[in-house]
Amino acid sequence: MEAPINIQFMKFFKSRLLLVVGLLFSSFFALAQEQMTLADYQQAADYAYSNLWNKKVFNVSTAVHEFEDHSGIWFVNYTEAGKEYKTVSFKDSEVKPLFDQSKLAEALSEILNTDQAADQLSVSKIEKTNDGLSFEFENTRFTWDGTSLEKNKEKTPRNSRDWRNQMESTSPDKKWIAFTRDHNLFIRDAETDEEIQLTTDGQKGYDYASSIGWFDIIEGEGTERPKHFGVQWSPDSKYLVTQVVDTRNAEKMYLLDYSIDSLYKPKLLSYYRGSPGDTTMVTYKPVFFDVESQKQLAIDLPKKVHVNGIWLKFQDKEPHKMIASYRSRGYKEQFLKVVDLDEETVQPLYEEATQTSIDNFNYREIEGWDDLVVLSEREGWKQLYLVNKNSGKITSLTNGEFVVNDIVHIDEKDKVIYYTASGVDAAMNPYHQKLYRVSLKGKIKELTPENANHEITFFEDADYFVDAISKVDQPTKTVLRSKKNGKITATLTTANTAQIEAEGWQMPEVFTLTGKDDKTPIYGAFWKPVNFDSSKKYPVIDATYTGPHTQRFPRTFSQALSNQAMANLGFIVVAIDGLGTAGRSKAFRDVSYMNMGDNLRDHVNAINYLGKKYAYVDAERVGIFGHSAGGFDAAHAVLAFPDFYKVAVASSGDHDFRMEKAWWPEMYMGYPVDERYEEVSNITMAPNLKGKLLLVHGGIDDNVNPSATFKLAEALIKANKQFDMLIIPSQRHGYTGKYNTYFQKKRWNYFIENLLDKQTLWDFNLD
Repeated sequence: MEAPINIQFMKFFKSRLLLVVGLLFSSFFALAQEQMTLADYQQAADYAYSNLWNKKVFNVSTAVHEFEDHSGIWFVNYTEAGKEYKTVSFKDSEVKPLFDQSKLAEALSEILNTDQAADQLSVSKIEKTNDGLSFEFENTRFTWDGTSLEKNKEKTPRNSRDWRNQMESTSPDKKWIAFTRDHNLFIRDAETDEEIQLTTDGQKGYDYASSIGWFDIIEGEGTERPKHFGVQWSPDSKYLVTQVVDTRNAEKMYLLDYSIDSLYKPKLLSYYRGSPGDTTMVTYKPVFFDVESQKQLAIDLPKKVHVNGIWLKFQDKEPHKMIASYRSRGYKEQFLKVVDLDEETVQPLYEEATQTSIDNFNYREIEGWDDLVVLSEREGWKQLYLVNKNSGKITSLTNGEFVVNDIVHIDEKDKVIYYTASGVDAAMNPYHQKLYRVSLKGKIKELTPENANHEITFFEDADYFVDAISKVDQPTKTVLRSKKNGKITATLTTANTAQIEAEGWQMPEVFTLTGKDDKTPIYGAFWKPVNFDSSKKYPVIDATYTGPHTQRFPRTFSQALSNQAMANLGFIVVAIDGLGTAGRSKAFRDVSYMNMGDNLRDHVNAINYLGKKYAYVDAERVGIFGHSAGGFDAAHAVLAFPDFYKVAVASSGDHDFRMEKAWWPEMYMGYPVDERYEEVSNITMAPNLKGKLLLVHGGIDDNVNPSATFKLAEALIKANKQFDMLIIPSQRHGYTGKYNTYFQKKRWNYFIENLLDKQTLWDFNLD
């Protein structure tokens, strides 16, 4: 009988011994695990924008303002000593002090009975007067002649009347006033007040002269949506044009607001927003009226969903004709059509079609010109065209394997177009843009020759423009240039990074490699900690956003510090543009069409490339973070590439495109919705999770509804996967104030704990 007792005792003793050893080992490990210090956090916090901009780095970005009389400009030069208000006259291009700051500070101190430091003055809305200058200071308008300061009697109004809330519209000839009542459209005689009802079929949910605001929130159950009113009059007041908005069959998205302190039940919020493939959406239908006969015209333009509507604009030379611009659902076809109100006809002017989707299309009508200026990717690269308004003939103004980014200005008189373009010089980084001028005969002049990126501030009524010349690894130089030949006539400011360079800061490094197609160069940049030690090995964090409508490569020096704070915690932070994003050819972007689930493959290849090239890059410890479409990326990374990405923070992510707003996925994932939406969904892939995942979302996000984050959480639970989650009840798509600070601290610590394997602190200050 004793032997079994001894055996049981020995088993009990052995189990307790293992437990004690385990506890001792875990305690030893905890003691051995490196602890973050307040100094570590402070080194990162010191490199937040709010602690750097014009405090430790200066003139990275300079706001330049033109005087209303077009005689010159003013700007602020920031130095370690403070602010210097400067001006340049277009007559001589000489940089001079705008005013005597000491005298003005003294005058302000006297009139306001407060001490004002000359080098810290914050004045705005500066304009010339007959005797000197007028400006705004602390919401009050002052005039200053260099000696005496006068305070305006009236306070500067904070807000002007919001035109969107105006519920009436007066005709150009002042004879008629358009308005709505009981969902129908009326006009009223401005002299007699006689009312004429133009429509009779309006009803609740079928509203004339209305619209749906993108962020129109409906509070509670059974309440009305915010009111809107909008019409267009022909220049001679003969015709009235508007639309009828049909919400009768439209479904809404919903939110619950738990953040109101005085309420102990959540407030129900809703808004109209269709999802990909929905048939239950708000629709718009253009309608046209002859004011004199008080009849609706028989003009048939298609009824469109509100996320992909029709834009109507009266032509300048022909006041009874309009141009209608719209795309088919799915964005495969673009139409420009001429609407003749006299003839009640619709005639084609311009059409464009593709097998994928049309993005980046734009047109402008210029007063007095026979041609429209069109910006299109119709031939594979975004270029400028002229489209004759009478014949529809298309003429190329620019042509080549480069991208016209934007129309900066069209000079109606001289008949030239100023535009920015990237990749014209094949030897340059394809994301760096320059300014060009082209005549209507196709003669092109380069105005910014330097091998760098050029951010342009254009003054329509002056002979000069401002050019901020920089790269992510080249500090900004802001200059004044001649429109005629691009000659630099004055240097306004130069970025100063001496303070942080003395602390060990190094500019981000640009790199390039071949993309996943084995032929196309892709670009990225990476940031090192300010106390970088090449003998150490640093984990990598991918700062991602692969939305096909934008690009991630940091082309300007203003982005040189964007990821520095996180890098200072002990990481290499990378920003990469793989195949499938914008800013290059249409073919480059179309790689992601119906295939956004593979957008991160180039990121994986790039990080492995850096790991092989640099001994200090640890490609075995990789994390990722992103917001919105980047939030999809971040969660997708640990689900689609679970053996590569170990840690992810996904904030405000659209984790299933079927639950997103319709326009974005229908343009880039295709329409109608098919099995590809299912295949790339993070929710579908939830069982793949191996690493650490933090999901974050604002509780009342009315841009990317939090429902997909909740649905992903549900799928992860069903798959028995560990994950972390933070819902910020009061926040919408972007987090603000103390809520953003809380999120940033949470994100930092998540990577510190799971990539650096260090113990974290919470009571540190990000300000």
